[in-house]
Amino acid sequence: MDNQAKKTVVIIGAGPAGLTAAFELLKSDKHLKPIIFEASDCLGGIAKTVNYRGNRMDMGGHRFFSKSDRIMQWWQNIMPIQNLNEGQEISNPPLRDGDVKNDKVLLIRKRLSRIFFLKKFFDYPIALNSNTIYNLGLVRMFKIVLSYLTVKIFPIKREKSLEDFFINRFGRELYLTFFKDYTEKLWGVPCSEISPEWGAQRIKGLSISKAVFHYLKQIISGKSSLSQKNVETSLIGQFLYPKFGPGQMWDEVSDIVKERGGEIYLNHEVVGLKSSENKIIEVTVKNIQTGEIKSQAGDYFFSTMPVKELITALNPAAPVEVSDVARGLVYRDFITVGLLLSELKIKNKTNLKTTNNLIPDNWIYIQEPEVKIGRLQIFNNWSPYLVKDQKTVWMGLEYFCNEGDELWQKSDSDFISFAIDELVKINVIEKAKVLDSTIVRVKKAYPALFGSYDRFNIIRNFVDQFENLFLIGRNGMHKYNNQDHSMLTAMVAVENIINDIKTKDNIWAVNAEQDYHESAKS
Repeated sequence: MDNQAKKTVVIIGAGPAGLTAAFELLKSDKHLKPIIFEASDCLGGIAKTVNYRGNRMDMGGHRFFSKSDRIMQWWQNIMPIQNLNEGQEISNPPLRDGDVKNDKVLLIRKRLSRIFFLKKFFDYPIALNSNTIYNLGLVRMFKIVLSYLTVKIFPIKREKSLEDFFINRFGRELYLTFFKDYTEKLWGVPCSEISPEWGAQRIKGLSISKAVFHYLKQIISGKSSLSQKNVETSLIGQFLYPKFGPGQMWDEVSDIVKERGGEIYLNHEVVGLKSSENKIIEVTVKNIQTGEIKSQAGDYFFSTMPVKELITALNPAAPVEVSDVARGLVYRDFITVGLLLSELKIKNKTNLKTTNNLIPDNWIYIQEPEVKIGRLQIFNNWSPYLVKDQKTVWMGLEYFCNEGDELWQKSDSDFISFAIDELVKINVIEKAKVLDSTIVRVKKAYPALFGSYDRFNIIRNFVDQFENLFLIGRNGMHKYNNQDHSMLTAMVAVENIINDIKTKDNIWAVNAEQDYHESAKS
């Protein structure tokens, strides 16, 4: 028997990146023991599931889809895909009540997201089809086509902002119609002040030509593979989803981590990181419930905490220049109002069959300028098991704000009333149909690519000097990663430890669109 002493790996944060790191460490034969400290009272980070009186909420909507075969297989190893009988639709055949063995499954879900604008539904991404032409009118469509052709002939040679990024791919008129207002709702600043890197990470290679090609291909083939490896992320037609929401996946992973010897402490906030020379040697942890302070030494340290807080917590303090950049990093906060209704005022006019003829969307991008709501989730359509009573409609009204601003400072009851009135204003619901409501606030949900972000390399160069410190995940790297990208950063970091790789470049390279950055520099 190998009596080699175990090495301790301290992981800050129990979101997808932190839990994936712990899982991968325990899979290795390197005697690595993960200890996770999570500041909140739940697992999964923003990918948690909130249970309100038997109705479950997904914070922001988490499609379990990736172009990485490794990630797709990883998820299925934790929770297998629900078996379908031959000929069954993938929409979600009901499972038998009380059939426990079928609870821990991934459902195959059809994806539909649309834009709500001019009190009408538009395809998302925008498709140049008869529905779009009819809804916009011939005059506006002519302007859109003309501006798109113009930018194809005379593109913006050097993309300095997200506005330039959008215009080059969609034309100025389509950008002003469908991208500008929503994006500025999301970030709270003009698109001209946001780095084009946001588009490289989130929109990637999508353009009108690709959207049209994909649309025609789907019509001709009528098929949609679950892997969809050659499909732009914004165009995927189906995805996997845990029966009881994304938090179910991370609850399962945490159970495995603990069974294999890992430790997870909720309500424990890391408030300090002590370093010596080029290594982190211990963290200081505060028990939020008791106020108790303790130290935890370690051999390796993984951080998913916001970079701004990480730099502040370092002891000795970071150099002045590094601290200045960290203070200037910007985050966008997030509020979801859960709304339970007997029915919606807006009706399903698609050819898709749904329970109670509910509109079939997973989420709806609200483009109407007279309201502040950014997106609207229909939880019934993510998984029917998120909803306690199938006769009701369970929705999430998503708002983007900054901690301390006018929206954030509203009391819970005032905010819920405000949100209900907004949906009434745009004719989506009737107030009398509201049965129940709740509200959830999420701080630092979106790391922003403005503020001092253009000098982020100063922070990166500094923290990379700590050879046993690995920054992973969305907030840990201040990158607008999807769930799968956050997981991949954790996997690569663990491989670096196992293979004694000193560079961090391969971690930072995850979700970096090299083709885009090379063309942007030319």
